[in-house]
This record gives sequence, C-alpha cells and structure tokens, in this order.
Amino acid sequence: MIVSSNELKYRRVLLKLSGEALMGEEAYGIDPKIIDRLAGEISELSKKGAEIAIVIGGGNIFRGTGLAARGIDRVTADHMGMLATIMNSLAMQDALERIQVHARVMSALKINQVCEDYIRRRAVRHLEKGRVVILAAGTGNPFFTTDSAASLRAIEINAELLIKATKVDGVYSSDPVINDDAVRYEALTYDEVIERKLSVMDTTAVVLCRDNLMPLRILDMRKSGVLLKVAMGGSEGTLVNNQ
Repeated sequence: MIVSSNELKYRRVLLKLSGEALMGEEAYGIDPKIIDRLAGEISELSKKGAEIAIVIGGGNIFRGTGLAARGIDRVTADHMGMLATIMNSLAMQDALERIQVHARVMSALKINQVCEDYIRRRAVRHLEKGRVVILAAGTGNPFFTTDSAASLRAIEINAELLIKATKVDGVYSSDPVINDDAVRYEALTYDEVIERKLSVMDTTAVVLCRDNLMPLRILDMRKSGVLLKVAMGGSEGTLVNNQ
C-alpha cells in the first residue's frame, strides 16, 4: 500500500549510485547483501509515494577511462563502460522485483532484448505509475560520466532533487580519510563547488545542475533510512544549490 506523499518534501527524486557502492567488501562485482539493502531503502521510499529514478555507475565492473589510459580507443572503452552500467541496472531491477517493487530499466543504448530504450515521456509515465525507473548506459555518448548522465536525466524528468549517494556523510574541504582536520560543509553553492574544486560530481554535472536550478544533496548511503529522511526534508549530508 502506498502511503500519502503529503509528508514528502521531494516527491520525485533521482538517486545516483556509484558502481563501487554495489561492491561492499568484495574486490569486484556486486555484493548481494549490499544491493538487497539498497533495494530495501528504495522500496521504503517508494511506499511513501515517492517517484524514484536511479542512475548507477559501472566502476565495480569496468572503467572506460582506466582502459583508455592504457591505450584502447576512448570511444570503445566508454561504450564498454556503458554496458557495465546496464549489468548493474539489471541487478538492481532484480533486487527490487524480488521485494515486490515494480521497476523498469531504460537504456540510452538500444538493447531491446534485455531492457527498454530510454524515452523521456515513457520514463515519466513509469514514474507516475509508481514504478522505479533505472536509467542505464549513461547519456549514450562517450566522454560523459554517469554523474553528468544523472544531472541530465534529473533535469529531463523534472526531478525535485538529485541525490548523490557516497561512502561519506557529505562534502568535505579535503579527504576526511587522510585528513583529520577536514571540515564538512552543511551547504554549498554550485559555484563554490566548482571554484574550490571539491570532489562532489564532475564539473559538467555541477554546471548542468546550476544552470537548471537542480538541487543536489550528497549523503552517506550506508546510513539506514537516509533516503526517506532526505525526501521528507531532512538535512542529511551536504546540500548544493544556488543559495
């Protein structure tokens, strides 16, 4: 049963997950315990009436930029990376459907035997019907990261918030793992992120958000219930907007 969405501050959200987030303690691939936990968090939010889109990276399986640096053609390497995101997206769809959450994978590359083509109007219709939409293969173009794809798709589907899920609880002045004096920011503007060269998302993704006034929240996805808290207006992590 879907609960009224009146208590939600953000009804339509796009969640950006890195491929590495699916690895857990594994050295490669997908940890079933991790993807099942993530599916549970997404299910909880969906049952509250939220419309959820997801973009997942492919770094747990393949990194196009890494192979390109070792000599393979960059366009070929990026297309291989896109295929890795499709694999992760299918795994997430399976995890959601196993707990009775309707989900659709939509790919920017044509691969009709395993998922739908990405068509903006169809994606929005799926969201309106309460289905989780998993947007695979980045933008379908080489040289663009899945961060940029997440920003683009969030804008296209008229999301109210873009959530970047990480392994830290927000944006810091420097890497908190190696610097005990690193300061966590509660809020930043897009321009501050760009000017300070903070590791939030790549510059193209941040500029897309800035130019289209898409609020961005960076948070620690390992915290239980964090998605629902943010959708209800909680101040988890770091908010990036034009304030």
